Amino acid sequence: MANRLSEATSPYLLQHADNPVEWWPWGEEALAEARRRDVPVLISIGYAACHWCHVMARESFEDLRTAERMNSLFVNVKVDREERPDVDTVYMEATQAMTGQGGWPMTVFATPDGAPFYCGTYFPRDHFHRLMEGVTTAWRDQRSDLLEQGKRVVDALGAPRPLPEAPPPAADRLDQAVHALVRDYDQAHGGFGTEPKFPPSMLLSFLTAHSERTQPFQSAEEPTPSWLMATGTAEAMARGGMYDQLGGGFARYSVDQEWVVPHFEKMLYDNALLVRAYLRMARRPVDSDLVEADTHKLLRRVAEQSADWLLRDLRTPEGGFASSLDAESEGPDGSFEEGAYYVWTPQQLREVLDEEDAAYATEIFAITDTGTFEHGTSVLQLPETPADPWRHERIRKALLRAREQRPTPARDDKIVAAWNGLAIAALAEAGPLLDRPDLVEAACGAADLLLSVHLRDGRLTRTSRDGRAGPGTGVLEDYADLAEGLFVLHGVTGKARYAHVAGQLLDTVLDRFGDGDGGFYDTADDAERLFSRPQDPTDNDTPSGRSATASALLTHAALTGSARHRAAAESALSSVSLLAEKAARFAGWGLATSEALLTGPRAVAVVGEPGAPETEELVRTVLAWAPLGTVLTRGDGVDDGGIPLLEGRTRVEGRATAYVCEGFTCKLPVTSPEDLRAQLAG
Repeated sequence: MANRLSEATSPYLLQHADNPVEWWPWGEEALAEARRRDVPVLISIGYAACHWCHVMARESFEDLRTAERMNSLFVNVKVDREERPDVDTVYMEATQAMTGQGGWPMTVFATPDGAPFYCGTYFPRDHFHRLMEGVTTAWRDQRSDLLEQGKRVVDALGAPRPLPEAPPPAADRLDQAVHALVRDYDQAHGGFGTEPKFPPSMLLSFLTAHSERTQPFQSAEEPTPSWLMATGTAEAMARGGMYDQLGGGFARYSVDQEWVVPHFEKMLYDNALLVRAYLRMARRPVDSDLVEADTHKLLRRVAEQSADWLLRDLRTPEGGFASSLDAESEGPDGSFEEGAYYVWTPQQLREVLDEEDAAYATEIFAITDTGTFEHGTSVLQLPETPADPWRHERIRKALLRAREQRPTPARDDKIVAAWNGLAIAALAEAGPLLDRPDLVEAACGAADLLLSVHLRDGRLTRTSRDGRAGPGTGVLEDYADLAEGLFVLHGVTGKARYAHVAGQLLDTVLDRFGDGDGGFYDTADDAERLFSRPQDPTDNDTPSGRSATASALLTHAALTGSARHRAAAESALSSVSLLAEKAARFAGWGLATSEALLTGPRAVAVVGEPGAPETEELVRTVLAWAPLGTVLTRGDGVDDGGIPLLEGRTRVEGRATAYVCEGFTCKLPVTSPEDLRAQLAG
């Protein structure tokens, strides 16, 4: 038997294709082989950018002695958690139930039917050897106990877990969520809780929306707690080491409470969500007395730099966006080190810059002689706004050019439908707000790739690589996040096709993913059957499938007037009511969607000559001034493209015209940005 990963589309699986371990990809063939050999299954789950996955691979999976033991004692299955989130979810639930914690690499020992009986995460090689021997002995001498353990886990995790019925969150419940977040807010450093700190991207969007609803742009009162928490967190993250001060983009999380020491892997989903969140905060006009000029510039700069990073470092030749950059890269001594690509010493600065600029860079980036890490290296921070922004930008570009000569982190270049949907939405909004048509073009390129490669007969494939679809079927978040991105892209470009495909994706969601109680499973009713059917209502690193579905359904209802989609959105938001007060940190996207529901959501139809300056200015006005969650559609005023909200909307006196509507009841049409802004504020 040989390693069976060489034909995989997952870069993570391909990283293990040359291991001496006889890996199998996840599937019935592997389980059947375990039944034939009468041995347990060893399931190893990770992802390409995972640091400790690399460590365990070097220590164990690339070690011939370890591989021989694995091959003789088990059928070994390697899973990319990003390609198969359904498999990852059910085994993560088992791991957390058995150990009280989880993480990657995840190591699971299971029966030949896939029932887990022992779970863990990273194991050093000697510990791993002892564990394999112990599992093998127990399989030989205490098999009935292991089978019973697996059955108990399957029965417990496979049991239905319906949520109590509740209406969507009302204003008072959203206020309670803010109060709960205040209790958990780190007043000194921003963010929520203690280390490690993950970027709360979805909470930033909720807090911004809540602040806008409770304190309009024009107000000169003291900032709301929601606004202070949002901007305080955003500024702290942007000034710390978790933000790439040279190239843009955020690392996955901060190891410490102060946002100084990053875990260096950079993920598409984090940065897509953060581009959108920072732009939404930067919409506040500087003259509103609620945002200082330096903060406004910082928010806008970080959003634009991070969008540029998406295009520069993650965009693939096919037009999609790769999943991540690795935490590790080759260091000066030839070994692979976490963060080697990003850190600097004062001496390295002097090798790139003249003495005066090097001294300035050492000070402005808060680099110390002793360093933050081994070998005296430091991550770059930006504690203060540079007094000389032109000099700072010149130095930044010089250091970025020099850094690009270093060995670069590996890139996981598989295309994930859900995460590309998030990127499409972010870049589509960013284009008009930053006056960057290239960002909208990039969003269109990603959308077109997904619709041509991932979509077949109305069903989505979750991943692709090099234009080749992967093996995993789309899960709920793929349908919902892609629908969201397509709706935003339609509003910015006026291309009706994007909205129609988004509607078709949501029809599939309603037909295939519903749980019969107003919620949704994460997998379709015809997907591969695992020992439990995943259904997670909480927002974690990305929006839950349920929250993302509610957001997209609400948009579809505003565009079409569909009562079915509106009712489904409201039912899906019932879980947010339950999470708002007790677990608000894990309901950010649902809370933001609930804010949109409270505002209607408002919908704006812009009709005018495509590309004409007056038309584009009305679109920018909507994106900059409308309440977050406002649904935008646009057309030429002649052909409505089959979009019900555009039906009958014509240009007034031949000029570009905007219609501000709620529930298909519209205010008088306006043709000037000033009049449109006044209506949006009313």
